[in-house]
Amino acid sequence: MSPTTMTILLLSITTGTIITASSHHWLMAWIGLEMNTLAIIPMISKQHHPRATEAATKYFLTQAAASALILFASTTNAWQTGTWDITNMSNPTANTLLIMALAMKLGLAPMHFWLPEVLQGSTIKTALIITTWQKLAPMTLIFMTFNNLPTTALLTMAMISTLLGGWAGLNQTQTRKIMAYSSIAHLGWMAAITTILPNILMLNLAIYLMMTTSMFYTMIMLNSKNIKDMATSTTTSPTTTTLAMLTLLSLGGLPPLTGFMPKWLILEELIMQNLTTTAVLLALSALLSLFFYLRLSYSSSITLAPNTTTIKHKWRFKSMTNSLLLSLTIPTSLLMLPMTPMLC
Repeated sequence: MSPTTMTILLLSITTGTIITASSHHWLMAWIGLEMNTLAIIPMISKQHHPRATEAATKYFLTQAAASALILFASTTNAWQTGTWDITNMSNPTANTLLIMALAMKLGLAPMHFWLPEVLQGSTIKTALIITTWQKLAPMTLIFMTFNNLPTTALLTMAMISTLLGGWAGLNQTQTRKIMAYSSIAHLGWMAAITTILPNILMLNLAIYLMMTTSMFYTMIMLNSKNIKDMATSTTTSPTTTTLAMLTLLSLGGLPPLTGFMPKWLILEELIMQNLTTTAVLLALSALLSLFFYLRLSYSSSITLAPNTTTIKHKWRFKSMTNSLLLSLTIPTSLLMLPMTPMLC
């Protein structure tokens, strides 16, 4: 794809997100979401491979259905209340339809089936955009409507997402699918706190974006598409591989790394709201996700000389990828826990 085309597509994705985030009318929010969807379709299908075409088709159909459901929810609300204002979603039926549509947009269980398949059919850079930037517009709509969203539905989807994100990721060997199920699990944690304390939702989203960007950019630099590639990545860059291991542990939520902060704050707030059972289920489901993070960490960094791997080593070329973004996101993904009192 030519640089001009890529620039136009990236500007369209950015513009769509800004339009959605800055709008108060549901029609403008819908236009921004459609711009987002239509701009990323060529980026997914640019490989001219059957799997890429399949991923682009699945992404388009899912996002189009979710956008149509958002229009239907907003129309239902306008019919009952006479207003198209995003912050005035007072109709219970419209709110239920809206949260289902936004869950489909985000890849929140049980509307998550498209996310692992789309990421597997995309390039790693496109998968990075889908799991980070494409979450911003739906999350903005959730943040603007959290006062009216059904808490029971969100807590139910949160528990399903965290359990399924951990359970389904156990059997995966492809790094993009592992990151897809990691995204589903993290979205479950965000959904659990949405209507209780939305400030923690935004903090969790920011930390998730930084950790996911760090991990995907590390995979780009090491050219790692599966666990076998991660096992031989030490020969390319020992420093980057070690930082990747720490980023994986941060994604799993181990102290004293940054990823522990949002889980700690969410569990504390859930217990304060007498949602102890939900907090226990979320904490236990985090152990499932931690298993495949530890498996990736072991494969990438702990299998070192004089131990020998039982797989063939690939040709290794000097990385031509700029590491500036990685040098900014990895320290934040690892060292922000001491700043928790200031951030809260």
